[in-house]
Amino acid sequence: MAVEPRFLLHRRTVLAAMVGSAAATLLGCGKDSVSRPPPGPPAEGVHIPDVRPGEDVFGYVQRLKGGFDETLYKQVLGAANAFKEGDALVGVAASDDASRVNARQLLENTRLVDLGAHPLHQDGLHALLVETEDRVAASSTADWTLGRLKQSLLEDDEAAIHLLMPGLGSDVIACVVKLMSDEELIAVGRKVFNPLPGSNLGARGYLGARVQPNSPTDNVDDIRWQVFDGWAYAVGDVVLGCNPVSSTPESVGAIESALHELLVTFGLEDVLPHCVLSHIDVQAEVERQRPGTTGIWFQSIAGSDTANATFDISVEKMLGYADTRSGKYGLYFETGQGADFTNGHGHGYDMVIHESRKYGFARALTQRVAKAQEGAGRAAAPWVHLNDVAGFIGPEVFRTREQLVRCCLEDIVMGKLHGLTIGLDVCSTLHMDVSLDDLDWCLERIMPANPAYLMGLPTKNDPMLGYLTTGFQDHVRLRERFGYKVEDRMWSFFQRLGVIDAAGRPTEHFGDPVWVYLQYLRAKGDTRPEADVRAEAAQQLASIRSRGVPIAVGHGANPWDLEPALEAEMRRVYADAKTSLWTELSEPFIAAVPGGVRLVTKSKDRSEYILHPETGEQLDPASLDALRSLRVRHAGRYDVQVLVSDGLNALAIMDDGQLRPYLDALRAELTSAGYTPAPEHLVLTSGRVRAGYRVGEALFGGLGDAARHRALIHVIGERPGTGHHTFSAYITAPAVEVWSQAGRVDHNITRVVSGVALTAYAPRLAAPETVRLLKQLAPVGG
Repeated sequence: MAVEPRFLLHRRTVLAAMVGSAAATLLGCGKDSVSRPPPGPPAEGVHIPDVRPGEDVFGYVQRLKGGFDETLYKQVLGAANAFKEGDALVGVAASDDASRVNARQLLENTRLVDLGAHPLHQDGLHALLVETEDRVAASSTADWTLGRLKQSLLEDDEAAIHLLMPGLGSDVIACVVKLMSDEELIAVGRKVFNPLPGSNLGARGYLGARVQPNSPTDNVDDIRWQVFDGWAYAVGDVVLGCNPVSSTPESVGAIESALHELLVTFGLEDVLPHCVLSHIDVQAEVERQRPGTTGIWFQSIAGSDTANATFDISVEKMLGYADTRSGKYGLYFETGQGADFTNGHGHGYDMVIHESRKYGFARALTQRVAKAQEGAGRAAAPWVHLNDVAGFIGPEVFRTREQLVRCCLEDIVMGKLHGLTIGLDVCSTLHMDVSLDDLDWCLERIMPANPAYLMGLPTKNDPMLGYLTTGFQDHVRLRERFGYKVEDRMWSFFQRLGVIDAAGRPTEHFGDPVWVYLQYLRAKGDTRPEADVRAEAAQQLASIRSRGVPIAVGHGANPWDLEPALEAEMRRVYADAKTSLWTELSEPFIAAVPGGVRLVTKSKDRSEYILHPETGEQLDPASLDALRSLRVRHAGRYDVQVLVSDGLNALAIMDDGQLRPYLDALRAELTSAGYTPAPEHLVLTSGRVRAGYRVGEALFGGLGDAARHRALIHVIGERPGTGHHTFSAYITAPAVEVWSQAGRVDHNITRVVSGVALTAYAPRLAAPETVRLLKQLAPVGG
């Protein structure tokens, strides 16, 4: 039985699962140095020792290769970037600062028309980008060099830049930002704005917020109260956007309905949209089942056809959806540098160009939404925006706070030059070298470029995704620090709500989500005494906090300071996450796993596992031999194999009462359902999710009936930083013929049960859910 890809892993689950994953075919690493390399062999990376006066990229390639050479062309463009680990992995980072300066000089001399004539990657998306560029606007700059374009962007006013923007191709926009310093990027960012229609969202001097009310268990109480919490701090004017744990239409529909009901109760449905960030197919199905309950529709997008296929989308599919978005709210996109090559679709060129092409895709889809709205009699100014998730993948994309700032500034400018309303998720995973305090440092340096919005959570720590981003208090601080405003209609709402006064100052109700809850109940006709409501709220908040979801109340010495006890708890969770990340499975624990068969990956130690995640995706030769022996011993008798890995959170596997009850319940459920699980439990140290696919290939590839399904259930520790020690179960069950094709099995045919812990999704409940999903992928005997 085939399962539609739309019900498989959604984008954030994929990224969380593969944090650090990189294709085995990437071209190698380069290292940045601070000076020209000494005489002798050049340093790793792209070495550009000299350029001639007036020479452009194509002249340089011609001089070295005697004709056009695509590989060298991509390397020169990549070498112009500020250093990031992701470009080094792809093999296009400059070997030293001198090479970077020379690459930029070549780019400065290169004409826009020549860049357009040499696309780095031609596919359906590239054709769409070319088709949607404004030919008239493009003709006015065709003979310009990138150096002249940079000068124009820095010296001309906003109106003049807006005239140029429709004709600028995505590769051109990517290349011109390579030439700018951080200060120059800020200068352009604070000059160009693309506000959403009928609002000040994305306008000069405004900084909005997406309230991100994520729950480890998709509990609508968790979600609803986080919205109350954001509004208590006068935060949340762009979208109420929840990442679901489950992407089934039933679960997504329940969250959509809960968010929609909040907006309707407060009379905000025409002011603020809501969104559940599942696959767009699922959102469409929910709208079909529950008409009128969905808001703006979300989808992650990538910079090439092959990378988009990882998200189970295509140019045609997305254009089709854009054509249907004729209501007030259109589409919401998420992107992020590094997502393409970590999905195995780097195509040999750098992360900045990949990211820019995503913005070109968003621009093209915005144009289609505009036509749909115009056809429905609405003004052709669609409500479409994009969130750049900068920092979510891990240290193989970039490691330092300086690189995070650079990425955000590049993306702000590229998004704005594409005509987009662009927000940021300035974030860090726990295995990056970017701390809680570093995020504040980054925000201070990014905010002068005036992005449209940031994320907003009760603290910096997301309780479901387990990463660091911006909290409600950060918004209060940044508004004070930079003088940024909240969208006017929502600011008026916050004043009516009573959390700020007519002058915009905090009232006695500021930072009191129970007050917002009271106003919610009053709007629904509840007349109970306030004391009764507050008592009821206290019970609800206690339950929510027991599930590991923080709710901010009050503040510290300043309105923008987190309440001290909650600040301490956030830092405790952060410290626990670091411990979880660096802990390894102990030898006594491994020995106690029933029927355990020890496997290891090619990671030499924990540091290499974290910094070079591709090593954790491949098994060492001795482990492959052990699997071959096991395969012979099994002789095809078993249709399910269980694999246990430490992943990024070994404590989630080793904590008492977590793994063993799950395994016992899982084996009982499998047997009851008619499956035949292998008696052994494979135990893998330094294992990534993709290592499980390699285990399945070794056990099942070429085994017996090619049409018979064989399943691997990969139990792996994940998401340090949620406040829980959670593991997930990745269920992969294709036919033997698919297992037999090396590299064919990947995330796109896998389902997941995530957030399993005694304090989150109980192991005894997760086991039957695992088998329920397995039945959908591979019926017994199929």
